[in-house]
Amino acid sequence: NSMKTTLAAFLVAGVTASAAFVGAAQAETVIIGHFGNPTPDQYAAAEKKFESATGWDIEWRKFAAGTDVIAAMASGDVVLSDLGSSPLAIAASQGVPIEMFMFAMVIGDAESLIVRDGSGIETIEDLKGKRIAVPVGSTAHFSLMGALQNAGIGERELTIISMPPDQIAAAWEQGAIDGGFIWQPVQAKILQTGKRLISANQTAEWGFPTFDAWVVNKEFAAANKDAMVAFTKAMDEANEAYLKDPSAWTPDSAAVKAIAERTGAEPGQVPEIIEGFTYLPLSEQVGEKWLGGGAAQALKATAEFLKEAGRIDQLADDYSDYVTDEFAKAALAE
Repeated sequence: NSMKTTLAAFLVAGVTASAAFVGAAQAETVIIGHFGNPTPDQYAAAEKKFESATGWDIEWRKFAAGTDVIAAMASGDVVLSDLGSSPLAIAASQGVPIEMFMFAMVIGDAESLIVRDGSGIETIEDLKGKRIAVPVGSTAHFSLMGALQNAGIGERELTIISMPPDQIAAAWEQGAIDGGFIWQPVQAKILQTGKRLISANQTAEWGFPTFDAWVVNKEFAAANKDAMVAFTKAMDEANEAYLKDPSAWTPDSAAVKAIAERTGAEPGQVPEIIEGFTYLPLSEQVGEKWLGGGAAQALKATAEFLKEAGRIDQLADDYSDYVTDEFAKAALAE
């Protein structure tokens, strides 16, 4: 990684890390991962709000699943990304040097188990013997396993098939699956010939909360503190722009058109999709319930669950090592 080499060379020369990274950041692009979710920050990104806040030259890289993000962050290719709570728990358990610095959103109806019309599935118990697709290791997978555990159904009593979102849509079209636990925009597509059985709202109530977090490489964050605070603040402003008047985000608004263009979602579907997530103002995030303790507890519980399910081998000693409220607090203080 040339950025690390550049940094090492500067440090030898006795230049401070932050000065080194300013040079490196101008020479190099900061790659930020995202999932292409139709969310308010996509409008801010389209308007180049993050570039102007941080001074970075940003390349937004779209990923299909959190497991791909972990690999890219472990290799040092991507320094900052959106990441679901399940993949984050996996990464923390593996000791990937990243930290969550703010919530992107708490997942509600945005991730749901959609079952096919005519599949005969009316209740969770009816899933026995059926073929259900989900991206394994994702937040949706965690929610599905939680729903099964809550209903006392063993995962061997049905066929769980691991597929990325686009394959779930294709398998649905071919009639190869009875249902899928998936996020937008695939969810909206398959809902046309299916119905929502449960969503992440219910599974959270049953003790399996899921969320998306913004995470950053620890070394990069330490060397870019001011820009990290600016990024955090810009992200909060992007969410606040939506929260102050959600009804203004209509299909023909500039914001929704820009989001549709960036994500490939239909403008008509975007307002409903945005509503499927809960965006937490930074002022709420810094409390004990979220960045001040709740996030680390949720990651630990998620990791324990994934270990029990045989998805990971070991647990981290302390999940609070993977959560920081430093940038959120600094952003609020400005």
